[in-house]
Amino acid sequence: MCVKGCCKKHKDKLETYDWLCDVPDAEGATDYVEVQFKNTRKGYYLNSAKIPLEKGDIVAVESSPGHDIGTVTLTGKLVLLQMKKNNVRDTTEIKTIYRKAKPVDLEKYEEAKAKEHDTMIRSRQIAADLKLNMKIGDVEYQGDGNKAIFYYIADERVDFRQLIKVLADAFKVRIEMKQIGARQEAGRIGGIGPCGRELCCSKWMTNFVSVATNAARYQDISMNPQKLAGQCAKLKCCINFEVDAYMEAQKKLPPRDAVLETKDNTYFHFKTDVFKQEISYSTNRAFAANLVTISAERALEVIDLNKKGTKPVALDSDAKPQANHRETHDLLGQDSVTRFDNLKKKKKKGNTNNNNNNRKEPAEQPVATQGKEAGVHAPKIVAPKVFNGTQNSKEREEAPGNKAAKVNRPPRNDNNQSGKNNRNRNRNKKNKPQANSSNNDKPQEDRNANPEVSPRA
Repeated sequence: MCVKGCCKKHKDKLETYDWLCDVPDAEGATDYVEVQFKNTRKGYYLNSAKIPLEKGDIVAVESSPGHDIGTVTLTGKLVLLQMKKNNVRDTTEIKTIYRKAKPVDLEKYEEAKAKEHDTMIRSRQIAADLKLNMKIGDVEYQGDGNKAIFYYIADERVDFRQLIKVLADAFKVRIEMKQIGARQEAGRIGGIGPCGRELCCSKWMTNFVSVATNAARYQDISMNPQKLAGQCAKLKCCINFEVDAYMEAQKKLPPRDAVLETKDNTYFHFKTDVFKQEISYSTNRAFAANLVTISAERALEVIDLNKKGTKPVALDSDAKPQANHRETHDLLGQDSVTRFDNLKKKKKKGNTNNNNNNRKEPAEQPVATQGKEAGVHAPKIVAPKVFNGTQNSKEREEAPGNKAAKVNRPPRNDNNQSGKNNRNRNRNKKNKPQANSSNNDKPQEDRNANPEVSPRA
């Protein structure tokens, strides 16, 4: 950033950035200087005394009567462009700059500025007593305190001759009345707009163009007065900013009153997205029903077909391509909700089978057990004789209790079948006679533990 005064940035209203400040000999190109006063009032003065001025200097300028105090906002060649923009000609009488403001000038200026608010409130009461249909929006005292400018708003022509006499007697200054519009008043007061930024009329706008409701219709803005109006109670100036872009984009769109006909329904315009070039159609003119959104090219195509007397099958497209869907198989079973449950069940089954196999294949058991298929759960089972490998044939025949009718049951260490075997033994005791007692069914430890039952000889 340049350190020169003309390149400094200020937060004044209607701020102008001097983009020519770094150009050689740009400052000495002209003697005209732009001076800004309270709020948005600006004036152009001639620096005939060749006073070295920079942006931000406070100067005393010529006024009628007396002098006024203002701030330099622009110097150099860019001042000529601003004068041309604001229709200020060289042929008109341009006032001069007296000097840089002295401390005495600044004291008088501060005293006059402190009286502005009270003067505005009292002048409003005087205008109300005189029954004048006007609103005094702002009061500005001249730098030397000899004159006061009253800015007012009025819808009709107002005869304020009597008002001027009363104000002159009340404040003992020269009175000047200036009529402004609602937009100029908002620019002078300032504020924050609904967009969150400072008002355009107080930041950079110098000329105001009339805004019509057609600009809002072109942009499909809802016609809500509370949303369309700004702080000045008029239509927002920013509505005009993008109208040209919308009008240029709408040239590629079909007319909104066009009716599209298909073999099934008749479609009416519902809404349009201008920049996306998409249009939504409804089967009912009054409200949204069966909305179909198509492109602008497709809408123009359907309109041409209707003019030729043909009706398409559907509004979006005539023939919808059918994709060849291949059948897919889930090899890993990821689509199944219960795939984890199935895995758990399989694991449990595999564990039980392994346990059963381990139990069915003992290495050195004296008696072989039969599986479930051999009828272990039957109440009475006749099993073949099972011999130990260490006994010979004679010992096996002479052993007490070894008969052909003897039933070899599974050992008691089978935890899964212990409960069922006990129930079967109780049933056999009730049904069998005394000779066929179940003493042989119990192991040797049970027979010795019970003294009431005597072993068979």
